[in-house]
Amino acid sequence: MYMRSLLLLALAGSLAACSDKTEDGLVVQAFDPASLDSTFRPGDDFYRFVNNKWINAHPIPSDRSRFATFDLLNENSLTTLRAVMEQAAATTHKAGSNEQKVGDFWASGMDSVAINEQGLAPLQPYLDKIDAMSSTADLMEMAAWMNTLYAGAPFFTWVGQDDKNSTQQVMNLNQGGLGLPDRDDYFRKDMKSAEIRQAYMQHLKNVWMLMGEEEAGAAAKANAIYAIEVQMANASMDRVMRRDPHATYHKMDIAGLTAIAPSVDWSAFFKQLGAPAFDSLLVGQPDFFRAFNNMLSTVSMDDWKSYMKFHLIRNTSEYLSDDFVAADFDFYQKTLRGVEQLKPRWKRVVETANFSLGEVLGQEYVKTAFSPESKERMVQMVDDLKASMKVRIDELDWMSAETKAKAQEKLASFNVKIGYPDKWRDYSGLDIDRNAYVLNVMRSTEFEYKRTLAKIGQPVDKTEWGMTPQTVNAYYDPSNNEIVFPAAILQPPFFDPNADDALNYGGIGAVIGHEITHGFDDQGRQYDARGNLVQWWTADDDASFNSKADVVVTQYESFCPLDSLCVNGQLTLGENIADFGGLTIAYYAFKMTEQGKAGELIDGFTPEQRFFLGFGRIWASAYTEQAMRQQLLTNPHSPGEYRVNGTLTNMPEFYEAFGVKEGDKLYLPTQNRASIW
Repeated sequence: MYMRSLLLLALAGSLAACSDKTEDGLVVQAFDPASLDSTFRPGDDFYRFVNNKWINAHPIPSDRSRFATFDLLNENSLTTLRAVMEQAAATTHKAGSNEQKVGDFWASGMDSVAINEQGLAPLQPYLDKIDAMSSTADLMEMAAWMNTLYAGAPFFTWVGQDDKNSTQQVMNLNQGGLGLPDRDDYFRKDMKSAEIRQAYMQHLKNVWMLMGEEEAGAAAKANAIYAIEVQMANASMDRVMRRDPHATYHKMDIAGLTAIAPSVDWSAFFKQLGAPAFDSLLVGQPDFFRAFNNMLSTVSMDDWKSYMKFHLIRNTSEYLSDDFVAADFDFYQKTLRGVEQLKPRWKRVVETANFSLGEVLGQEYVKTAFSPESKERMVQMVDDLKASMKVRIDELDWMSAETKAKAQEKLASFNVKIGYPDKWRDYSGLDIDRNAYVLNVMRSTEFEYKRTLAKIGQPVDKTEWGMTPQTVNAYYDPSNNEIVFPAAILQPPFFDPNADDALNYGGIGAVIGHEITHGFDDQGRQYDARGNLVQWWTADDDASFNSKADVVVTQYESFCPLDSLCVNGQLTLGENIADFGGLTIAYYAFKMTEQGKAGELIDGFTPEQRFFLGFGRIWASAYTEQAMRQQLLTNPHSPGEYRVNGTLTNMPEFYEAFGVKEGDKLYLPTQNRASIW
């Protein structure tokens, strides 16, 4: 199933902050031209021209693997929510109230003394239950419970809309069960991958020794776990294949699933999971479950016990005593991402609370961080972007009238959500206390999972949000055909109600356009106006799109930020199309504004130049080498540098605005430029 398209870890910014009012009411400059780095020519490296000084002035903090203005916005969000949680913890509230839950969650998470004294004790009943497993039925019972923790061991279950019938909520089974970030990590032949595998083996041993196992026994268990994961990885789809919604759509009933994996009593499994009765489900990767079925008879129960125990610890380590936190950090952050120092406890607790009590905190966040005026201007910008996209579709020279009509129908059907939900989630059934922090997190995770299970067989709630208001991000959901912009992203440098249109349309306008274009990228275009996975393109138009998309793939595969690694053009194709298409429709939406028509200079720049400056600054970012490696191997977004320069090389409007000509490094001959939306 095709999941939501997100901006995710790619948002960033540069230059000085957008305009804002000082205490005496004066409007300060939207950005300072002196922050541009004139040692870089716009036509050679626009990304560095706009962002180099900002990047040099903001070294990566020791507790991060990358840094960008996105991270500054997230810091502001965390600080705001910290104050909310501290105040709730310092006051007595009615038992069961949201305030009590927030306060007790904070108190339990910040009580490091109690957490260290407890050690593994809160998890011991569950570890004992794993120890007591003696049959496949026992293993599957624990697998069901682990899935309510979103642990994904030995596979993932979740509830979502049926890709081919978006009015239905269905159970999904997907591959999972790995401790390394990607299935290919188990098989790559390069030296760095080998080093990571060796470090992972040491991590497995370290965790077992923390659990009281002698070194020899810990090594044996580590080998057993790794052997299980290799088999799972070998049966798993790679990330590029998983981007094809048809390749991961396999609808069947319980009998069909049983034919694939007959060693499992699937009816009992789903009952233990807590799912209501259902007629059919979606299986993302049948080959994975065939392999898993074979493993049930070839892997010993003792090895399954080691595997399940480790994955329980792996998914709860952050909420346990300092020794488990340190072990988890050492591999998953320091080794894999190059982070030097653990985040302060308060940040980790707030980040966890954002999942556990997200919309409770969201209600408090929007009181101080979002205004009706901001929403009103955003609504107007979205309307402008949709109008721009409508014109672009009409003017396409490669698409037939038949397909254009259906594309226009889809565009007109877009649902738009801005700021925060119209109704908030009910957390009354969630129990939070001031005892074991890890149990609070587990109960909140189970509570959320059971909330999603209850959707099966029920009408789709079109008012539900997939992100909290305090999330600095945005997304497109193909099954609902909707674009969503949480309050937290609607601030400088993305959006500022006091800034000129050029900066806003180049910033948040490009983000709006990005999400609109996701409805027409290589994945999103396969869903119709009602959110169903169906072929609505003519065969010729389909072939034309794929031919044009191949140009984008080839372009991005030439970008190699590390000596041995380049951008994966197929993995990042959807995001690259969305960047390019989104900026294009944002540009023409801007040209409809008064500023876009007037052509007056501000700070010595034309409106068109300011538009591109507004775009360039939102993607500034710096990565550790390890984090860049993970970005290239596993992330569907290109690094920020290529989201700017790669996009602009295809835009004749950028060439005109900055006088880019043949011989400049960003110049591409017309015949080599991508042209889709």
